[in-house]
Amino acid sequence: MGAADPRSLASSGHAPAAATAVGVGLPAASDEKPRIRLVFTHISPKQETWPYQGYDYEGRKRELTVRLHESCPNVEFLPATVESAEEARKLLASDGPMDGYLVYLVGIWSGAAEVFANSGHPTLLVDDAYAGTGEFLIQYAAARRKGLKVAGVSSSRFEDVAEAVKAFEALKKMRASVILDVIEGSPDEHARAIEQAFGTKVRKTSAEEINAAYRQADRARAKEYAEKWLREAREVVEPTREEVEKSALIYVGMSDLMKQHRAQAITVDCLTLFYGGKLPAYPCLGFFQLNNDGLVGACEADLESTTTMLLMGYLVGRPGYISDPVIDTSLNRIIYAHCVAPNRVFGPAGRANPYDIRSHSEDRKGAAIRSLMPLGEIVTTLKFNPMSREVVIHQAKTVENIDEDKACRTKLAARVRDVDKLLGEWDRWGWHRVTFYGDHKRAVETVSALAGFKVTWES
Repeated sequence: MGAADPRSLASSGHAPAAATAVGVGLPAASDEKPRIRLVFTHISPKQETWPYQGYDYEGRKRELTVRLHESCPNVEFLPATVESAEEARKLLASDGPMDGYLVYLVGIWSGAAEVFANSGHPTLLVDDAYAGTGEFLIQYAAARRKGLKVAGVSSSRFEDVAEAVKAFEALKKMRASVILDVIEGSPDEHARAIEQAFGTKVRKTSAEEINAAYRQADRARAKEYAEKWLREAREVVEPTREEVEKSALIYVGMSDLMKQHRAQAITVDCLTLFYGGKLPAYPCLGFFQLNNDGLVGACEADLESTTTMLLMGYLVGRPGYISDPVIDTSLNRIIYAHCVAPNRVFGPAGRANPYDIRSHSEDRKGAAIRSLMPLGEIVTTLKFNPMSREVVIHQAKTVENIDEDKACRTKLAARVRDVDKLLGEWDRWGWHRVTFYGDHKRAVETVSALAGFKVTWES
């Protein structure tokens, strides 16, 4: 297979524009709003305390309720006020099913925050600055030490509260989502752990089913995607047009399977199946398209990374990039390497970066992606482990798209704070990590706390 100019391979015909999940007709997770009990806690305004005696609690509660409704239109808030621990216990006992509790401390020493924190329900404690501070600090610290499903916001910036509330939305969508797992063999304990931790269904399918979908795929639609990928690529190096068209057919087949199973994510045991002659093409370009469009296409039947991509997509609206990282201590760098990556790292509506179409690196066959991703950006890299209810995380700043023939095609280098510390967690977490553009530290910590996951910082 010789080098080819994408402009000579692609016709001038119309190809599909950058799509959203809705635009390609794939199922979105349920749009049912999470039901959140919005609890304001304080004592009588007649008593001397913070914020001050005679404070207008009612006015402040009305103001905050309006702002929450405006900032979080996809959440159903059910407001209530409690002025004591006893009132908090009565409210919990009388409540129907809730997706979580948002406890706004607009005053101190009611004793209610401790009751909600220890209730077992996902609870977000919020300090209304200079009003609920003392009680917030004590109860939030105690909840963290106990490993309770409690997150906290202590900020004068209201937008930080609204951002934290998005974790409830993401977890609600996870409970309505389906991951399609294309693998030979029976579902394993990882699939069961994902459903137990997040409520997400993992549905196993086979190489036989994906091959049937490949054979039945709409040829005209596949050709449109092949034309699009070829036309928009900076360079096409090894693959022929036929190889790219086969990749487009398997993409359309995967899309059809996702529709059939009402799935928002798909992961394929691609290396095992392709090496074994059980796949007609690599799914790399299909994963590239799915991730650009706001869905999830994940490599190697890695359910933990797939779950991470799905949850973070709901939480921050950006695709994840699975990689096999390389550590370079001489430059204080980690290099995220894989043969597929999105080129809309800021989300489906974000700007695109250049990419090349290459062969898959290990066997020099098929079609894969080298994405030249933006530099000078903070990235957050993590992986959720539903088995142990933990998440590992580090952050770095992107510095180079490395051009090296060895190993996977995309190689994004990033500078970390402590490269030696970064060497310490690979035996417990495996090789893969998932990278997201942006500083998502607080979002990850919030959703992890509400889901009952321990956070381990590896750098």
